[in-house]
Amino acid sequence: MDYLNNLLSSVLPYTEWPMFILLIGGGLFLFFYSKFVPFRFFGHAIAITAGKYDDKNAKGDVSSFQALSAAVAATVGLGNISGVAIAIHDGGPGVVFWIWITAILGMGIKFYSCSLSIMFRGKDSEGKMQGGPMYYITQGLGKKAKPLAIFFAVCGLFGFLGVFTANQFTETFMSVIEPSETLYAMGDESWKWTIGIFLAVITSFVIFGGLTKIAKVASAIVPFMVFVYLVAVIVVMTLNSSQIIPSLKLIFTEAWNFKTVVTGGFWGLVIIGVRRAMFSNEAGLGSAPMYHGQSKTDSPIKEGLVAMLGPFIDTILVCTFTAIVIILSGAYLEDMSGIVMTLEAFRRTLFGYGDDLLMIIVSAFALSTLFTYSYYGVKSLSFLTNARIGKLYNVYFVIMIIFAAVASLDLVKNLIDLSYALMVIPNMIAVLLLAPKVNEAAKAYFKKLKNDRA
Repeated sequence: MDYLNNLLSSVLPYTEWPMFILLIGGGLFLFFYSKFVPFRFFGHAIAITAGKYDDKNAKGDVSSFQALSAAVAATVGLGNISGVAIAIHDGGPGVVFWIWITAILGMGIKFYSCSLSIMFRGKDSEGKMQGGPMYYITQGLGKKAKPLAIFFAVCGLFGFLGVFTANQFTETFMSVIEPSETLYAMGDESWKWTIGIFLAVITSFVIFGGLTKIAKVASAIVPFMVFVYLVAVIVVMTLNSSQIIPSLKLIFTEAWNFKTVVTGGFWGLVIIGVRRAMFSNEAGLGSAPMYHGQSKTDSPIKEGLVAMLGPFIDTILVCTFTAIVIILSGAYLEDMSGIVMTLEAFRRTLFGYGDDLLMIIVSAFALSTLFTYSYYGVKSLSFLTNARIGKLYNVYFVIMIIFAAVASLDLVKNLIDLSYALMVIPNMIAVLLLAPKVNEAAKAYFKKLKNDRA
């Protein structure tokens, strides 16, 4: 494992700048090119998500709300709870500011990419409707661009593994329960293997049921657990209200610390923020379009508006609240990272029982994330082969859950960061080249909306 970790660490720096340029540069371009449509029609996006504009006769497998829930299930979770802690550990409180900036740009990216997922839907070898980067690359850009789609799908075979989630869930359990001190002490490694096998078995019951089952489970679990988590955070902030402004001030001042000790200096700090924000909301990654491409809608713009709510929910709201709790608790000053830091922050601020509550929340988030990530991998393998072979990805996915439970955080983090950075490249190239088609569709959609309201 040490050899693999060293190999990933040596390759990762070469992918950072292409990722940074495409996400931030591309995001800024789309931000202005859209004429701020995703932000001007924020209220309309909420109304669509609530089902006000649903078309019962539209093609697709799931509702827009279910698609958003499933996509958010894959993003609102350990990326927001432990991912933020990792970011603060690696770059200090100032990194949160750059997570915000990336999230705002990410709303525009999600609008365009998920609109394209409806605009260029295809069918798999079984004749079932599919959407996502592989399809808008090949159909939107033409057959000459198929190597880009293949490259994306190959990287997805690794990027869509639930290794980070399984790893951080295991760390949560080990930190809170401290099983090595229990009556049934088996040693840390034995407990990790046991937790990994348990996660694998539970995940198997859902993921082998297909998209519809995953969407139903995700839409049932995610909204409630997000609500519970936000209530817990609001209680912490209320009890420590005098520390909220100083925490926010620290984020802003440290964001512009040009003398930061972070590797790579100031730009290293920014890249950490971009990388962790992408892990949090997956904007630019191309995963959300896979779910939104299955929505029961024939309107690309409606789906794009629904999808843009994802980065707002999981990064602007959830990540910010997590960061404030970590900072005001002082846990970020300790020598700890990942979920362990967040657990310590909640333990300190919720009467000594916050870590137990967080463990329950993390359990729900971890399972919902594992359920949804498996589907992304199935679609990637199906595109490379066929739908029948694609289903075998779930077997590989389940085995890798067990591996992740015993792997180091550094190895898991490097694997995900490298895979994500490589997936951004083909996806963002396609989104930027196809953006004019989304603008044309948006112009027609909003003209019709205006006439209908008149």
